[in-house]
Amino acid sequence: MKHSKLLAYAGLLPLGLFVCGFLLAPLVNMVVQSVQTNDGAFGFEQFAIIFQDPFYVQAIKNSLTISFLSASIAIVIAAIGGYSISRLAGRGNRYMVMITNMTSYFEGLPLAFSFIVLLGNNGLFTLLFSQLGFSVLDGFNLYSWVGLVTVYVYFQVPFAIMLLLPTYQGLNDEWSYASNLLGGTSFHYWVRIGLPVLIPGIFGTFTILLANSLGAYATAYALVGSTYNLIPLQIGSLIAGDVFLNPNLASAFGVVLAAIMLGALWLNEQIMRKVRRDLK
Repeated sequence: MKHSKLLAYAGLLPLGLFVCGFLLAPLVNMVVQSVQTNDGAFGFEQFAIIFQDPFYVQAIKNSLTISFLSASIAIVIAAIGGYSISRLAGRGNRYMVMITNMTSYFEGLPLAFSFIVLLGNNGLFTLLFSQLGFSVLDGFNLYSWVGLVTVYVYFQVPFAIMLLLPTYQGLNDEWSYASNLLGGTSFHYWVRIGLPVLIPGIFGTFTILLANSLGAYATAYALVGSTYNLIPLQIGSLIAGDVFLNPNLASAFGVVLAAIMLGALWLNEQIMRKVRRDLK
């Protein structure tokens, strides 16, 4: 028995080294750098710069706005699409799950390049609709705020569907039959049974989408570069920019970003507790 435990711990050693080397060590280094001034002393100068400079405050507001907007749109689409996929049977369900799973990993530079090829100023659909006389894309600019939200929603939807599918599979058809036998309508079923089962999963997925879009860098950088003021773009410019480098300020921005994500998770947990209490 002791030997089996030793073997189990030995098997966990590579994972522990990986977590310490690639997760904990960079995290600790980021926190330490965030409380260092440019001359090597310790203090909260970097955080004061972030929250006193209107330009950096705008980056935080813009990131929160685009993350909340894209996550809200994506969760609505995913909630409807995920339920539809869960209702399919046989091959239809398997094919849709396979396609959704593949597209959930399609993000970053490849996704941005695909949108540029299709919907950019000289994109395929842009030129095609213009030649055919359709005005569908006349007011659409991929390199604008609307275009950025569109791309964010695109890579958020399949990811959200994959997270919601297990929740939908938890709905038992027998519950609907029992509700009908007891005289309940579809409205009663969803209000009293369906939604209470789904709401925790939907809220949890929304929180993950919010954090996922907050940290998105490659897609935003490929589309708008430094045109729009977002937290990930500011961190990138402070670490690898051509003009102004400040790793300590970038680390402070990283801590702020992590704090926002943790705050979103904490808020989600508080909402879930309240929902569970109300449903009892």
